Amino acid sequence: MSMFQHISRIATAGAVIVLFAPSFTAAEQGGRYWVPTENPTTYHPRIAAKVAVTHKATTNTHKANTHKHKRERSHLAANARLEPDPEPHRLVLQVNTNDSAAMNLTLNNATNVAQYYKDLGEKVKIEVVTFGPGLHMLRDDTSPVKARIEEMMLSTPEVSFKACGNTQEKMHKAENKDIPIVAQAEVVKSGVVRVMELQEKGWTYVKP
Repeated sequence: MSMFQHISRIATAGAVIVLFAPSFTAAEQGGRYWVPTENPTTYHPRIAAKVAVTHKATTNTHKANTHKHKRERSHLAANARLEPDPEPHRLVLQVNTNDSAAMNLTLNNATNVAQYYKDLGEKVKIEVVTFGPGLHMLRDDTSPVKARIEEMMLSTPEVSFKACGNTQEKMHKAENKDIPIVAQAEVVKSGVVRVMELQEKGWTYVKP
């Protein structure tokens, strides 16, 4: 290669550099160079504030619901404590005949009903009301079921006995002596009225 050709190539290369140098400078100034980045998360104050408000609202709603459920449970528990016990079953049995079979049948009915509800775990009240000839059931001197009544008062306290005061007074006049009543019974003014009043209060009436 001649000296002249060598010098010519050097001159050509220099001219190329001179021509492209302004373009590289302009590209650098214009920001067209691609610079790889790690794509960091950009912080946006408005978005961050919105997320914070939403989280706070969700938290407050959860707390409010929790308090509401607690109040509801407390209210239900209070109502459960204040709720009265259910009313007992109530039965009135009438005896108005001086018949030992009828008297024993009445006691059988009372015992069976009391045991039935006892097995169910439910309360029951049973009242035996006597008047007319049936007062002999509760007369201390003539009752054919006196011993059984004494036993029932110990084993079946759900059963009570009422004696008609009007009948007792009539027997007193007819026999000209006091008419004793067993200790387990209570004297009421009128046996018939007693039955009526219990029925008016919702008691179930049965005449054996």
